[in-house]
Amino acid sequence: MTRHARLPLWVDQSPGQKLETLRHLVLDLYRYQLDDALRDVGAMLDAHRPADAEEARDIQRIKCLMARHPNILNMNCEVAHITASAIIIDRASRRTLLHFHKRLKRWLQVGGHTDFETDLAQAALREAREETGLPDLVHFPAPNKPSPIDVDVHAIPRTQDMPEHLHLDFRYILLTEQPAALAPAAGESTRFRWLTFSEAREMGGAIDGALHRLLRKAAALVDGDAD
Repeated sequence: MTRHARLPLWVDQSPGQKLETLRHLVLDLYRYQLDDALRDVGAMLDAHRPADAEEARDIQRIKCLMARHPNILNMNCEVAHITASAIIIDRASRRTLLHFHKRLKRWLQVGGHTDFETDLAQAALREAREETGLPDLVHFPAPNKPSPIDVDVHAIPRTQDMPEHLHLDFRYILLTEQPAALAPAAGESTRFRWLTFSEAREMGGAIDGALHRLLRKAAALVDGDAD
């Protein structure tokens, strides 16, 4: 419920009450601006079929956080925000691309924050292009109507300028036919590995459980599409 334009009037409010009124005003503006986008994300979550109990819990957690934080598509949501990522696969060799995240010190798929975007599939594609320089990336298995194949919630450690928070990650598959064109932009990670799915699985604890699950899903979809 909105709390601005209600008693006590602004001139009669204490500093604490004014701060709370401003907070609710800002959240109402986010609800007005992003209501359609959040409804689309909610429908995406409703349609998604979790692979295990952990993914099912993550989906419910995202729904609860979306209901409480209408700015959750943006980085200014301090508790958690929605992110988009993708597993990249070379169409010919069926190898997958992982990169070593400079800050988290882990092998991961590419991806990151939405830059005030509401189309998560396009955000994943943009991030992948920026981080790899691959010019021909396309969504798979439905290029014209992409949907995430995996949903994951994970904690991001505190840094000098950001508190610990959650990433609510929507994960896609992207295909390339030009793996040799790999050319990350300046400032991006330069440690990449093209791996078969078997080689990726053999990395064990070097990659986290959610990425193992994402790789299993991607392998099943790509192998099922084999010529």
